[in-house]
Order: sequence, then C-alpha cells, then structure tokens
Amino acid sequence: MCNEAEMPDDPFSLAMPAREGGEPIHQWVFHSLRQAIMSGRFPPGQAVTIRGLAETMGVSAMPVREALRRLVAERALALLDNRRVRVPVMTAERFDELLAARTALETEAAARALPLIDGARLADLRAINALVDAAVVAGAAETVVEQNMRFHLTMYGARGDSVLLPLIESVWLQTGPFMRAALEDMPVQAVGHDYHLDALVAIETGDVAALRLAIAEDIRTGIGHLAHSGRLAA
Repeated sequence: MCNEAEMPDDPFSLAMPAREGGEPIHQWVFHSLRQAIMSGRFPPGQAVTIRGLAETMGVSAMPVREALRRLVAERALALLDNRRVRVPVMTAERFDELLAARTALETEAAARALPLIDGARLADLRAINALVDAAVVAGAAETVVEQNMRFHLTMYGARGDSVLLPLIESVWLQTGPFMRAALEDMPVQAVGHDYHLDALVAIETGDVAALRLAIAEDIRTGIGHLAHSGRLAA
C-alpha cells in the first residue's frame, strides 16, 4: 500500500448525478459528494483534492470547499491539509460500534416502516433487489453497494417523517467507503443466501420479527466480518 506522499491526487473518478433545474450549485455539490461517500465511491486511504473534485464536477472550488467542510464535520471525511481530504482511518473497535449502531437503527426503522409499505413500494424493492443480484453476477462492486443502499433506504423511507433516517445516513456515511472491501472479503457461505429476499417475504406477510432478523443478518453477513478481517486499523 502506498503512503500519502506517494499517493496521486484524485486517483478515481466520480459519476455525478444530474443537477435538477433550479437546484443551487452548493446544494448539488454537497448532496452529490455525500451520496458518493455513502455508496462507497470514495475508496479508503486515497486522498482527493478540492481542485480535482471541482474539475470533475465542472464547478468552481468554492462550493466544493464548503461541501467538504460539512462532510468533515459529519466525520465522513478527514482533512489532511488545506486542499486534500480522505476517508478517515477506521479502527476495528470503531467499526464494531458503527455496525452495532447500524443494526439497532435499521432493524427498528424497518419495523416501523413495515405497516406503510404498499404494493408499489414493495414492487420497487423487488426491482432494486434484482439490480443488486445482477450486479453481483456481473462483479460490479460499485453498483452492488449503490443499489444495496438504495434498497435499504427505500424500505425505511416508507415512513417519510422518520427521525431514524438521518441517523442511519450518518452511519452509512462512515461505513459506506468500506463496503467494497466487505464484498471482496465476504464469506463464501454468505454469498448464496439473499437476506433481501427474506426481508421481502417478511414484508409481504407482515412478519415484523422476520423482517428485523433479515435486516440484522443482511448487515452482519454483508459487512460485519470486516471488523475481524485485518483490513481495519488496530
């Protein structure tokens, strides 16, 4: 692994979502970068520059600098100097705490959302899960992470006024960059079981306990093993 001094600036590119008409540039930049971190498009250990991100997004440095300041405050990024940021170093202990927080928040959010998931949302969830499955077969790691996040947030979003959603997103911000490593290290026995499908069956039958279990197991098998994989800092 190369150190910071050897690491090139902006060694990856970001696929930015289209800016909606009338959306302020600073809001678009912030939401785009936040989404990119949550969906694992910021690889751990790689520094990026304000200039590089501004060029990628086709904007000036000012909205990028402001967005990065906010993301540093959310602990999604760490400031290296006055022009570079990277995903913060993750220790096994901190990751374990984040995993526990994610499990507690998401199982509760799923249980509270269940009565509000209608047929249309259930169909959307099935379609998203099909995209996840196709991406797994194709080996498209970024798509797997992105659509997996979309699946979870679409489910919890059935309760539009949920106070849990911002908390869940905060945890995803801190764990999202490590999802690709989790996919690479996923235990063989976990690959063949689709806990999303278990969750869909639980939603269809209105089984709250089964839904809680499916979400907890999905999180545990999907990313939990990283805490003991040796990939994280001591």
